[in-house]
Amino acid sequence: MDMHEATGLQAHGANDTAAELFGSFQLGDDEFALPASCIREVVNYPAKVTALPLSPAYLEGMFTLRGSVIPVVNLGRLFRADAPRALATDKIAILDFQQVLIGIVFQDTGEILRVPASARSALHYAAGDCHAVIAGTILLDGGARLLQVLDPHALLRIENVPHVLALQATGAKLSTARYHAQSERRQCVSFHAAGATFAFEMLAIQEIIRVPELHSSLLNSELCLGRMHFRGSQVAVVDFGALLQAPGSSSAATLDRRVIVVRLDDTSVGFLVDSVDSIVHFFGDEVLPIPLLSKARATMFAGCITKEGLGDIIFLDHKGILSQAEIVEMRDGHARLYPADSETGAATHKARRRVYITFTVETRFAVEIGQVREIIDFSGAITTPPGMPACMRGMLNLRQQMISIIDLRQLYAMPALPDASSGKILIVERGDERYGFLVDHVDSIMTISDSQRFAAPQIIRTGTHDDLRGEMDEMIDIGTEAQRQTLSVFQCDHLLEKLETALPQAA
Repeated sequence: MDMHEATGLQAHGANDTAAELFGSFQLGDDEFALPASCIREVVNYPAKVTALPLSPAYLEGMFTLRGSVIPVVNLGRLFRADAPRALATDKIAILDFQQVLIGIVFQDTGEILRVPASARSALHYAAGDCHAVIAGTILLDGGARLLQVLDPHALLRIENVPHVLALQATGAKLSTARYHAQSERRQCVSFHAAGATFAFEMLAIQEIIRVPELHSSLLNSELCLGRMHFRGSQVAVVDFGALLQAPGSSSAATLDRRVIVVRLDDTSVGFLVDSVDSIVHFFGDEVLPIPLLSKARATMFAGCITKEGLGDIIFLDHKGILSQAEIVEMRDGHARLYPADSETGAATHKARRRVYITFTVETRFAVEIGQVREIIDFSGAITTPPGMPACMRGMLNLRQQMISIIDLRQLYAMPALPDASSGKILIVERGDERYGFLVDHVDSIMTISDSQRFAAPQIIRTGTHDDLRGEMDEMIDIGTEAQRQTLSVFQCDHLLEKLETALPQAA
């Protein structure tokens, strides 16, 4: 922003001690001013702005700036709903609003003005008038230049100021290193819906499954797509896109769509999402508060997690997604209309159960979730030093730690994956070392009883051919009698022992 005084103010400065500083901004043909005391800084429009569902139309989205989540308000759309969206060439004024940072979009910034009281006038409105965001005017250059003064407090209402300030205070109490040493690393599962990336904490998820057959229900609505049979119960399936009021959320199903089964109090609810992407590790202080400009399902937004390579992830509080009335209606309504096979469900739950990630490397495998540190997309940032064996894709710098990326297809002489960019990388740890196993794709997360786990047949374990399944000594049975599948249980230690021979320098 140019720092100089407005033309003709020197004559007023000697006699007028009530001068105030304002910053000027251009929006279309209009010039606006804001008290300089509330302007933290002016930045260029960021390359990536994340849409925040259930927000008013004038909110362009949000971005992170030096550890704070900044909502981006389009002032033009605040005044007129059909005003154009923001452009990459626009500027954002960062305002300090009730100790919470907010970004206001302008087409261009102007100057810092020292304005005497004689050049300012206040406007008065009837109670509730929407134009009260204009607090007054500034006349300069003998009346040839008019600036409209914005009142930041009338401009916006942030619904969760106490929550934002509380999280900011918590994060400021300890240094990051000390906090991480004293706290427990947590996991969440990221997924796509309504054009944005969200995450549920791992502890909230019962299972992630491919979209099953959905049965019609008398409780069907725009939100509730129907019901599914899940472990002896009738579970309501909610369209997550419809919950976010996203247009076209009930489009035809695709292969990537999944149902995430979440436990809400004593009720299981399935959320239909566009895709499930990654397992993400984080610490509590990495959850940044999101200043919210809408009350619509505000309790579901726990914060924002920003990770290199993953961007901004909207972290959800699963307990705040649905109201208690909605939960009760789905639970009690389906229980009365479609009684669950409680005896079958109870018998199934008696055996010990474990959570597995299922994935494909030509055939399907399952790995206990505790053996996988995280799951990431295949990255073009992998570098391949000379002299590497064929099974070694290369090295990936993942948050300042080098990861050896192993191509399982190459290791076991399988045909190459036609399009590696669609693959996933399972990150595993062994001591201080981390390895990434390149797989075709990750299918689902599911809970499986120990009664479905058994020793692999001897013919698979002792076969003469080099087969990835031959490294695994256990299998699990999944599915129903009509559609049953048997998956090898992927055991990372077995594979890492083989790698000690193939990659002695990485052992």
